[in-house]
Amino acid sequence: MKKRILIGLGVFLALILILIVSLFAFRSRLLDYTINRVVEKVENKYPVDFTIGKAQFTDLTSVVLSDISLVPHGQDTLFRTDSVHASVGFRSLFKGRIVLRRLEVDGGNLTAVKRGDQNNFSFLFRNEAAAQPTDTTASGARNYGELLNRVLETAFDNVPDQVDFSNLSVSYTSTNRTIDIRMPYLTIEDGKIDSKVSVRTDSLINNMLVKGTIDARQYNIKASLYAAENQSIRLPYVQERVGAVVAFDTLHLGLNDKTYRKDRLTVRGSAMVNNLVVNHEKLADENIYVQEGAVNYVVSLGRNLFVVDSLTEVRVNRAKANMYASYNNAGSKIIDLKVKTEALPANDFFESLPVGLFESLEGIRAEGKLQYKMNFHVNMDSVERVVFDSDLDASENFRVVQWGKANIEKLKGPFMHTVYEYGKPVRTFMVGPANPFYSPISQISPYLRNAILTAEDAGFYKHSGFHEEAFRQAIAVNLKKGDFVRGGSTISMQLVKNVFLTRKKTVARKVEEAIIVWLMENLDIVSKNRMFEIYLNIIEWGPDVYGAKDASRFYFGKQPSELNLAESIFLTSIIPSPKRYRSSFDSYGNLRSWKGGYYRLIGGIMARRGLISQEEYDNLQPNVRLYGRARDLIVTAPDAEYEDTTEFELQTIDLLDF
Repeated sequence: MKKRILIGLGVFLALILILIVSLFAFRSRLLDYTINRVVEKVENKYPVDFTIGKAQFTDLTSVVLSDISLVPHGQDTLFRTDSVHASVGFRSLFKGRIVLRRLEVDGGNLTAVKRGDQNNFSFLFRNEAAAQPTDTTASGARNYGELLNRVLETAFDNVPDQVDFSNLSVSYTSTNRTIDIRMPYLTIEDGKIDSKVSVRTDSLINNMLVKGTIDARQYNIKASLYAAENQSIRLPYVQERVGAVVAFDTLHLGLNDKTYRKDRLTVRGSAMVNNLVVNHEKLADENIYVQEGAVNYVVSLGRNLFVVDSLTEVRVNRAKANMYASYNNAGSKIIDLKVKTEALPANDFFESLPVGLFESLEGIRAEGKLQYKMNFHVNMDSVERVVFDSDLDASENFRVVQWGKANIEKLKGPFMHTVYEYGKPVRTFMVGPANPFYSPISQISPYLRNAILTAEDAGFYKHSGFHEEAFRQAIAVNLKKGDFVRGGSTISMQLVKNVFLTRKKTVARKVEEAIIVWLMENLDIVSKNRMFEIYLNIIEWGPDVYGAKDASRFYFGKQPSELNLAESIFLTSIIPSPKRYRSSFDSYGNLRSWKGGYYRLIGGIMARRGLISQEEYDNLQPNVRLYGRARDLIVTAPDAEYEDTTEFELQTIDLLDF
């Protein structure tokens, strides 16, 4: 029995030895067969010539593939490398097939080229359905959700389990764009990614380190980009496209999963950026700095549709908000935006404001809680119906314990006021009785006060700093014009703009203005009469003319208490554009005929509201008589005599402008 067992064991070992010898004897043929199958599979799937010049074993389980190229039919070479070293799974030899377990590529070149409508890479993102003719007339636009889904699936389906690239070069060239990416190394092992990358986009170079993880089967990837060599990472083409600079130190990106149903792609993930710097003249005067910003996103893309789900949470430093946004381009362009925060500590709100965005609010400290809600909706085919609701609510115990640069408390008494032009100080004067040109509100003509309220802000004594309908109309006009042409400013907002802010029309300035107005009005720091009195004493009315007393003397040689109705309406008419005061007169010093429409409009409203009598309105004429410095500057005709103009043309005016 023992002898039989030994004989059987010997026969078994001999068979195993014969099998191993046979496998190694025929492994080259098996490798050639496998390579041919791979080439055939690739060329059947894509319109390309896939070439592997030579494949051979270098030792027991190592293979070298040389002279590899992928050339789309009729196009430039997409990929080329001299050699690829791979490890073969030993057990796969016994199964009669070869499985490459690890790839080592040295000196690979991936070159994407686009010339006009022709390119050598788009075939990778086509599927069988896309090859069939489709009716695009009903859709009206390309389905970017479908396109992105194909890109994601192509990318994840072709991620190898283990790879070790060195000196990898990736480039994209078109008639007006050049992108060159150099990777000294790129490794993927056990789902971990490690790489060093240098990206040149035209003249901009970014050097960064990339680390992360990937699970191709679950469409899950997390990657972190770190600026290398003590530099920041700067986004390319942003300055070229929109005139902005965007840079950061670290960026963390994550895709948790994706689903594609009913022609709509939904992706979920997160992103976080550290030390973000943004500069754009329409946003703020200086660099905007965010120490840390993050977003947990749920985004859907479909045909004519882009949606940021309300589950999306945005965080700026410590302030968090849920956001919903959608853009629907099926027929009309419809835009929706909703923002909502939970009640958050007031200090977290103010300390989270990006540095450089709201300079006047920096350093402010408060107690209590704040909550913000905003709802915006517009159909671009009917922008006049735009919907805009914005509310900032405070808890009962909310109070400011320390003011920043914009100390609203100073409005309670006399203060020094500096006028700025184009960011430079041009004049400083006292706002208070110590200034001989200061006028208490009781010493300013009721005609002037009521005319200004009628034209600039009829609801001043009723609202809390904001005229929602005026702001809504301003949004509609700005959307039509594609620029900041109307502001919808109340007297409270104009006061804040003049006392605390610059006159630049930036997004930051408007938001900062709104926050300061909200604080001023909701904390009841000063009365409405005090606000109006300060406003009347600081606004510009001509060349180095500030305040009602200065204006009354400059134009009419009077005290502000002596102004009549016609003079008051004239002074009101030039508030929106005081530097253009001379355009209101001809060379003889007569008001131009187009001013008649303004007089009838303002005078008529004042009469209907009981601010003037019907007799005063009936006797109102757009005539004023200039004296003093204004006459010397305006009247240029020799032997000037005033002419009585009796015909007036009604003009549409903007009562809600800046």
